[in-house]
Amino acid sequence: MLKLLPWRSSPHKTLTLDPTKPLLSLSRFLSHSLSEDQYEDDPPFSPVSKPPKPKKNKTQNKDPDSKNGRTEPLKSDLPFDFSYSYSETNPKVEPIAFRESPKFSPFGPGRLDRKWTGTVAPTQQEVDLDRVAEERKRVLGDPLTEEEVAKLVERYRHSDCARQINMGKGGVTHNMLDDIHNHWKRAEAVRIKCLGVPTLDMDNVCFHLEDKSGGKIVYQHINVLILYRGRNYDQKNRPVIPVMLWKPYTPIYPKLVKNVADGLTFEETKELRNRGLNSPPVMKLRSGTLHPSFVQG
Repeated sequence: MLKLLPWRSSPHKTLTLDPTKPLLSLSRFLSHSLSEDQYEDDPPFSPVSKPPKPKKNKTQNKDPDSKNGRTEPLKSDLPFDFSYSYSETNPKVEPIAFRESPKFSPFGPGRLDRKWTGTVAPTQQEVDLDRVAEERKRVLGDPLTEEEVAKLVERYRHSDCARQINMGKGGVTHNMLDDIHNHWKRAEAVRIKCLGVPTLDMDNVCFHLEDKSGGKIVYQHINVLILYRGRNYDQKNRPVIPVMLWKPYTPIYPKLVKNVADGLTFEETKELRNRGLNSPPVMKLRSGTLHPSFVQG
């Protein structure tokens, strides 16, 4: 075994001191004795022991509400009813049925102090329109000059602008309001690009953007808008906007085209409909242009 492990010293080996060189012999003796003690109780290839992990303190005082996942509902002072889309829905039209139970609020259970009715979450307090108008006027401040408007337009009108929100077929949605205020935290204005169906009525889109966000549209070119936050806008005093966790199912509304016209029977309505389907067309369109026969006539 000693031949296989030549680095292990024999326990019976002794060293002798050279009388001619006492200091050198003494240093060799001490170094040799230290090397023997190093491997005396530690055999080679012994496993390295891992440091013990710190134990977790299980005696921490936990809040019973946080343990059960209970949180206080958010209270928002916004003076309008919460809905998924503000520009693409008509609150005056009542649905005839729901695809999901109204008790499932898209804001989450117990996260909002308003009750979800299936289409909207109405406000729980009376709205003072005069006070709301004064507060909005105070935030906007003095109107922008032509030079200030030109600087904003030149800064935010380009397609590579980082402060941009894309508006889809849902129109002005509730979560878009939170995105607008998040952009206003670091920028004076935000660029909104409208796509799809909402572009058919841009006046309606502009009205709901200004009414729900409290900003001012300073630029509009076809489907591109620039929404200004105001001179006295303060991010610390921004309104509380609870976020919808999912998109609610669209309720079932009455048909726009009735099966039976008012004042007519079913047979009379069917006969008039067949007569209209079989009648010759007044004009024909091809690729968005009028047919040549209609232009010549």
